[in-house]
Amino acid sequence: MIKADVLVVGSGISGLTYAIKIAEQLPEAKIMIVTKSDEDESNTKYAQGGLSVVMNFAQDSFEKHIEDTIRAGDGENNREVVEMVIREAPARFQELVEWGTHFDQNKIGEYKLGREGGHSENRIVHHKDITGYEIERALLETVRQLPNIEMLDHHYVIDILTEHHVPGKSFDKENINCYGAYILDEKQKQIKKITAKITMVATGGAGHVYKNTTNPKIATGDGIAFVHRARGKVSNMQYYQFHPTALYSKRDGMLFLISEAVRGDGAKLRLRNGEKFMHKYDEREELASRDIVARAIDNELKISGDDFVGLDCREMDREKFREHFPNIYQKCLDEGIDPFRQMIPVVPACHYLMGGIDIDLDGQSSIKNLFAVGECTNSGLHGANRLASNSLLEGLVFGHNAAMKSIELLRKNEFNFDDLKAIPEWNEEGIRTLEEKVMISYFRKQLQEMMSDLVGIVRSNHRLELARKKQREIFEAVTELYNHSKISPELSELRNLVNVSYLIIKHSLAMQENKGSFFNKDLVRN
Repeated sequence: MIKADVLVVGSGISGLTYAIKIAEQLPEAKIMIVTKSDEDESNTKYAQGGLSVVMNFAQDSFEKHIEDTIRAGDGENNREVVEMVIREAPARFQELVEWGTHFDQNKIGEYKLGREGGHSENRIVHHKDITGYEIERALLETVRQLPNIEMLDHHYVIDILTEHHVPGKSFDKENINCYGAYILDEKQKQIKKITAKITMVATGGAGHVYKNTTNPKIATGDGIAFVHRARGKVSNMQYYQFHPTALYSKRDGMLFLISEAVRGDGAKLRLRNGEKFMHKYDEREELASRDIVARAIDNELKISGDDFVGLDCREMDREKFREHFPNIYQKCLDEGIDPFRQMIPVVPACHYLMGGIDIDLDGQSSIKNLFAVGECTNSGLHGANRLASNSLLEGLVFGHNAAMKSIELLRKNEFNFDDLKAIPEWNEEGIRTLEEKVMISYFRKQLQEMMSDLVGIVRSNHRLELARKKQREIFEAVTELYNHSKISPELSELRNLVNVSYLIIKHSLAMQENKGSFFNKDLVRN
């Protein structure tokens, strides 16, 4: 058994911010960060657009940002949360700068402010088109300077430890405690029991529940799944945002994101014959919120039978484009596309989950001593649809709040770990090693195909009912495979994706009204 004061699962902006703040204020606390891949691999790393923060108070205001957020979220947001996050944004942004994050500035030292879909003003600070990468770099450098933080890469959380693991213990789902987690050390091929006074879940999204996604391969809904299995409260899983403009590819898997900031700078969406179409769907045209733009593209593709639409950058300022979007420009060239001579082929792709683990303003979940922050949560900030560039901001603000609350709890030190001794070490006696991984890949592909075809951008009652039946069949087969096979990250990820698909389908079937990113063609919008 390995003991820590704080166990952080995930190494993106949410988990790192949280760990840094506790480490700086409680140098005696032992903090352990576990991540299932390399330490810098996270959804944060791939965030291109930037961080939304009100700075130009001569034109912009907190109130405008608040209303933009609630409009994008179709009114399903928690206004108290929205106001709290947006008003705290400048202070949290300044901390990022103090930790060494660089953001683009003009010649007189003012931050360059971009604009993306759904925003009424320019308020997006960025580092070229690799903002998330730059933030991740700065945070990791800060973490390495703090001696009370231990970073364990290639450590995969299988399940969190609760009363459920105590032999003979009665299980009260309204009063659950978290004691840490069972974690697979991939390098040593060993499952460890790591206990902690406080556990933080910052595992990101679940994009690979669908066939095409902008998310990295690690985004398999792990945190949501293991909190759900522990009877933690999870909600709003029907709200999955599809980014309108991912670079079209005939290959399934992770698609390259063409940032919304490209449209913010003037790019236009066109059919393959060159016709514009966004004016038919929203007066804001290309600057409408993501749910509207994604459904518009989806509808036009269904009408035309084409595989993609075009993003037209040919009339944009070439020097400004290359300066602001150097990686997008290079990626297009690598794919044989000159964005100044031809349209960039784009399609909507699964991008961001608005639902997840229920948390309060301090990031506390329904399970005692278990916090959660970021895309794996339902914080109330995003409502039914996330406003562009609010996700990095959410990670910063809730990471701060959760750290302050955790510090308060650690100082009180009123933790009861009487049950810990009774929780057994992981036992794989009698379990066979899965010699062929073809079964894992087979079921994963089946699940992704089913979710993409039946639970995509536009849903229907018939497709959702069919999805429920198909999901149940896959669940039973994967459960049988899991129960009789030695644990591997691939098998655990499959198990988690199956859990996440169940929640998305269940919550979609319960919806009686179209809201934000959720659209069922059999429901009439009031």
